[in-house]
Amino acid sequence: MAFVNENYLKLPGSYLFSEIARRVNKFKQENPSADIIRLGIGDVTRPLPAAVIEAMKKAVEEMGHAETFRGYGPEQGYEFLSQAIIDHDFTPRGVNLSTDEVFISDGAKSDTANFQELFGVNNTIAVSDPVYPVYVDTNVMAGRTGFPNEKGQFEKLVYLPCTEENGMKPALPQSRVDMIYLCFPNNPTGMTLSHEELKQWVDYARENKSIILFDAAYESFIREENVPHSIFEIEGAREVAVEFRSFSKTAGFTGTRCGYTIVPKEVMVYDTKGEAHSLNTLWLRRQTTKFNGVSYPVQAAAAAVFTEAGQKQVKETIDYYMENARIIRDGLQKAGYKVFGGINAPYIWMKTPDNMESWEFFDKLIREANVVGTPGAGFGANGEGYFRLTAFGTRENTERAIERIISKM
Repeated sequence: MAFVNENYLKLPGSYLFSEIARRVNKFKQENPSADIIRLGIGDVTRPLPAAVIEAMKKAVEEMGHAETFRGYGPEQGYEFLSQAIIDHDFTPRGVNLSTDEVFISDGAKSDTANFQELFGVNNTIAVSDPVYPVYVDTNVMAGRTGFPNEKGQFEKLVYLPCTEENGMKPALPQSRVDMIYLCFPNNPTGMTLSHEELKQWVDYARENKSIILFDAAYESFIREENVPHSIFEIEGAREVAVEFRSFSKTAGFTGTRCGYTIVPKEVMVYDTKGEAHSLNTLWLRRQTTKFNGVSYPVQAAAAAVFTEAGQKQVKETIDYYMENARIIRDGLQKAGYKVFGGINAPYIWMKTPDNMESWEFFDKLIREANVVGTPGAGFGANGEGYFRLTAFGTRENTERAIERIISKM
């Protein structure tokens, strides 16, 4: 008899975005002529930049000739891409990294999900609420969280509420925690932290020997000054932080799959004897055991993002999405909705009207306006009463969606 990992049985019935897809498909079956506009899941609509396509074509051509063919690559990624990342994303911001601190992967979602494997099951975890579901669900699978209560919150997790009263920004934990998940610019709220605010988290982690798992997948969308693009801009962060990044939203790699994780050599975890162990070494061991690396053509394509042409084309894409964000934000505000985000992030976090529950608003929105968004309750208890819209649609669909919401809701 094969026994199940019973931690999986503690999870909600389906992943948030799978449930959204199920409801949308059901509505389409019942309303086959409905013109549905999707502003829910954070998938992009702009094509890959031309520089990326040319680099990928060249790399594929290389794979067709014996003299330039490549088989297994290094599991942590090719150095040509790691060095380009350092030169363009970190050195200009005063952050010093070596190429063996950069790990290329198939996306930030995979890395944020997998990185928890390096930690013992008795670690105490803090997450903001609302929160990107992957942080919670993967720790449930690992057995760190206990059981959910009637609000869906797990008994062993420390939840840090993000409310209107605190500006949708989590406060420091009142008790000591071992692992802290932070995402800024935030998914789903679209909010950011200043240098001073982020320094408080680094100081807390240094004082308590905690580890910050910092998801910076949306840093390229930051527009305002005094908003750090990397946690490593903060003094002391190399001792206590790991950072996850992605090409998915910035360069359209959602279907191409490439991201990277920064693991400084200084960041340590401890065994039961109190002896320190390098997270960098442990993550390398994990990756070389469980991961075969990102394909050469994809890494060559990602490196093209950092060329002069690639940077120009990526900026045009980001500007396009941020103009969508402005259209959504301004339109909702003029219609009387209370909104957050949309300034330094491609997400708009809106308060549902008349204290409507978020799944109720989801059903009403698709039924009356044929627009799909993401219910805030899917991100946690403190997401109830809110709703997320993304700026990743086409310009035409973004404008049409806002017009429908204003006129029909």
